[in-house]
Amino acid sequence: MNNRKASFRKWTLAAMSAAILIPSLAACTSKSEDDPNNRRTLRIGTMYGSQQDESYFRQQFTDMFELTHDGIDLEIVPAIDYTEQQFEQPNPDQPQPDPVEKVKEIMNGDNPVDVMIIQDPSLLESLIQENLVKQLDTLLKEDKIDTSTFVPAVIDGIKDAGDGSLYALAPTYTPSALFYNKKAFSDAGVEVPTGSLTWDDVFNLARRLKTGTGKDTKFGFALNSWGYSNGYYDLQTYAAPLQLKLFDDNAEQMTVNTPQWEKVWTTITDLYKDHILPSNEDLQVDQPQPTDTTIYNPYQGQPFFNGKVAMVIGSYSMINDLEVYNKNYQKFEGAEALDWDVLPVPTFAENPGVSSYVNLSTLAAINAKAANPDDAWEFVKFMNGEEWGKLRSRSSYEMPTLKEFVKPKEGMSYNIDAFTSVKPFLSQNNFKENLMYQERPNLYLIQQLAQIEYDKVMQGQLTVKEALAEMETKGNDLLQKIKLSPKGEIDTSGIFDDVYGGGGPIKY
Repeated sequence: MNNRKASFRKWTLAAMSAAILIPSLAACTSKSEDDPNNRRTLRIGTMYGSQQDESYFRQQFTDMFELTHDGIDLEIVPAIDYTEQQFEQPNPDQPQPDPVEKVKEIMNGDNPVDVMIIQDPSLLESLIQENLVKQLDTLLKEDKIDTSTFVPAVIDGIKDAGDGSLYALAPTYTPSALFYNKKAFSDAGVEVPTGSLTWDDVFNLARRLKTGTGKDTKFGFALNSWGYSNGYYDLQTYAAPLQLKLFDDNAEQMTVNTPQWEKVWTTITDLYKDHILPSNEDLQVDQPQPTDTTIYNPYQGQPFFNGKVAMVIGSYSMINDLEVYNKNYQKFEGAEALDWDVLPVPTFAENPGVSSYVNLSTLAAINAKAANPDDAWEFVKFMNGEEWGKLRSRSSYEMPTLKEFVKPKEGMSYNIDAFTSVKPFLSQNNFKENLMYQERPNLYLIQQLAQIEYDKVMQGQLTVKEALAEMETKGNDLLQKIKLSPKGEIDTSGIFDDVYGGGGPIKY
């Protein structure tokens, strides 16, 4: 009897031990024991999207991986599913989804994403600081992946966000360069520079390249291929790497009435006033009127193509336009072939080698809490590997980050290195500001005020110094009103009176 009791106790203890042990073993056991095909799911997070709209994302990022990795199913998980709000009644007072918090939710939840595709590079630094993404340096070393095979400017730019370490990789990027007309330099007797240029170098060159007056004017430089001034927006893009702010971190005090801001405004507005940069009015002078027999010229409104501008900031895709133009220019009345080349996009002496005209939008990072970290790394490697790089090198608007695929377009010759020598500008300050604008939508009234004061300078109503002083006074008043009413109506009496003919309640 005692032996039977002892045996029963041993059996019970063994069963209890097994019951305790089985979950642990299940957690550590390869899925191949449960699934002979070892199928598993890799969850890919995106900032925005929907199930109904994910086919484009899959074509761009995942189809090739899924095709070559039979055992892995890919699930796309948008942080913000815009279909959820599609049928809601518009309510300006309802808080908008915070993209950072939404990204954190899909990275920290019960079923976290394994990989995060970061389309806003300013988010990366925030995720790094909160330890939400995995450092890749050790993984790269273990797999003997040499980062020197990538475009150094891109790798260094990503490292800037991680204090010298890599927390993400990008298979492509969108660079810009300084396109120049060789004939314009020759006609003006100006030697084409070599190497990297500062903004001051480019502006000095532009003054030397400007010739003629009125309808015969040939301008030295344009900030975009269309030549048209986007007003204050152009100034913001140009000045971004200087990290100047309109207001302090608490959005309570304006920070514009400074020598740094004065220099930026004076530099750009003087170039327009001196007709070194073409204004919108300049480009409207003596525009040819189409007739019934006129052949459509898609480049007519782009002054670099018709020889009106000597230098222009253009994205990588502008090469395709130049190729098409030079193959068809004979069809356009009075058109000439363009003899052109490129130099690196100019940067500031205060922050050399960094530009807001170089963009990253396909950063892939591994979630620090990934349930499937091995497959996540396999995906990031594949996305940034040779097979994928070869396919992406065919893009007409993006450049591959793997150096072996960085080549001039077939049949063309130009300074391809101009597109690889400047780092993208990644600033967490931009992301913090975006969050503040989400919390206080009425802060956009400050941007509106900046545009108005900038226009006053361009129209000769105020000097730069006077405009910045007025912007400081009106902006401080506006910030206090926004603090009390971040989303509701605001009485702008005394702020926009001289523009709109009276103040009154305004809500952005």
